[in-house]
Amino acid sequence: MTLRFGAGEVEAVLFDLDDVLVPFHTPGLWQWAWRPQGPVLGERKVRAAVRRALRAWDRRRWLGLTGKAPVADLGALREHLAETLWTIAGHPLPAPETEAVVRRILRPAGDVERYPDVAPALDRLRALGLAMGIVTPLPAESARWLLHRTGLEERLLLAAGDPGSPLVPDRAAFRAAAERLGVKASRCAFVGDLFWSDVRAAARAGLPAVLLDRREAWPKVLSGRMTTLDALEATFAGGGAMSSSTGDDEGPAEAAPGAPES
Repeated sequence: MTLRFGAGEVEAVLFDLDDVLVPFHTPGLWQWAWRPQGPVLGERKVRAAVRRALRAWDRRRWLGLTGKAPVADLGALREHLAETLWTIAGHPLPAPETEAVVRRILRPAGDVERYPDVAPALDRLRALGLAMGIVTPLPAESARWLLHRTGLEERLLLAAGDPGSPLVPDRAAFRAAAERLGVKASRCAFVGDLFWSDVRAAARAGLPAVLLDRREAWPKVLSGRMTTLDALEATFAGGGAMSSSTGDDEGPAEAAPGAPES
């Protein structure tokens, strides 16, 4: 079976994991990892800090993809998590404290939050007979734990951030994941939460791609953008994600320090 995507059709759907299928950068997780005994972190402050940090991470991964910086590997992910922590805290923290928090973020424990739109969306795709898979920059151990705790099938995990294989957003990683689903890249849709290093990177690899903008951080993306998986099929039908402000391969502009977010 197939599903309409713009003027064409797709036979499979590839999802990013963190903040697409499973909540990851949540106030609750950061509270547990950094201040489990209190004081309570301000939810608005955490969400604003995470939003800024994710835009910086998107740029860092894109620069690695385009050869303007080293590839954003697991070490870069750990640096991103440390910088997110410092943004939440409002200042750098001592190295031992930072490392302990990053380690807990990558090895969470207890319950994991769930998005209510995920299970219905996956059920609809299964009913259509579409193949599905998951890719993530998180280590496989972290990804499998999150999948297990949220009731998602661990077998769906096709690519993670461990050394030794192509890492998303590299073209080879996207194409290898599509191949494992048994379809051509052009017949495998991708759903990610970062515009440049998820959606545009997948498109560069030949995958039709859309943006799941749960935080509404990308208002200038005027097509191929949704804020909930309830709109998955309608967004696919409208075609791939495109920005109103930049060309396909220009990449995200670097904001001046202290500049407001767009």
